[in-house]
Amino acid sequence: MFENLRLVTFVLFVTINTAVTALVVSLLALIKILLPFSFVKKALTQLANKQFWLWATCNFKMLNFNNRINWTIETDDSLSKEQWYLMMSNHVSWSDIVILSCVLKDEIPATKFFLKHDLLYVPFVGLACWGLDMPFMKRHSREYLLRHPERRNDDFDAIHKACDKFRLAPTTLVNFVEGTRASQDKLATAKTPYRHLLKPKTGGLAFALNAMGDMLDGIVDVTLAYPENQESPFIDMLKGKLTRVVVRVKVYPMDENVSGDYFKDKQFKRHFHKWLNNVWQEKDDYLTSIENNQKR
Repeated sequence: MFENLRLVTFVLFVTINTAVTALVVSLLALIKILLPFSFVKKALTQLANKQFWLWATCNFKMLNFNNRINWTIETDDSLSKEQWYLMMSNHVSWSDIVILSCVLKDEIPATKFFLKHDLLYVPFVGLACWGLDMPFMKRHSREYLLRHPERRNDDFDAIHKACDKFRLAPTTLVNFVEGTRASQDKLATAKTPYRHLLKPKTGGLAFALNAMGDMLDGIVDVTLAYPENQESPFIDMLKGKLTRVVVRVKVYPMDENVSGDYFKDKQFKRHFHKWLNNVWQEKDDYLTSIENNQKR
């Protein structure tokens, strides 16, 4: 009974917080459309990002109020809110979006996520994300693209359009490189060389790097873990049962490992694959060490 009350209270708070944020950022976005001057766009984008920071701050306070969380956060002193980043992270649960938005809100610029186009129609959420210039991806099926080859570049165009807007203010674009949540069921059936992770999808990450390359200051690699809530961290978070969260941050420079033409340079493509797989192997080893420590 008490757990259900916590769940309803938390969901109600987040809904109201998101609705207010959606209203504010949407009004700012509409003004940008009506007054398409560069200095107006820049000022309003900064205001929208501040509203997103307020949304994350309120959610973080409620998250800690609703749960007794033991936080383990390893960050990097080189992070700055005045730089542009591409963040890559493993994907465990819907709670990842809340955690990534909240934990690093004072160290990096506002986080922007690749979103499925269907989320555009979710009340409040879709409106808020539209107002914050987040890219909505249609992810057409192979069968659809065979029938409509002219739509093959829809997602690429969406990323390019979003990246043009990201130039207005420092931004952190988040990429869940596995492409989907690495649930226990998926790990059991997927052909993955890792114990805790699905194979990283290099193409999407490479395209994001290519689209943002000239403005990026670094790659923020985040490893997330919920050692005591591995089965259902999102539901546990809502019910006030989330007890431990691990967030490890590493920053990679924009060097020869990530700077190149993935789609035309075969040698760089092989090199990039090797680099990302090594990063993922190290991430998997770290998650294994957390699991082993948890069993002690």
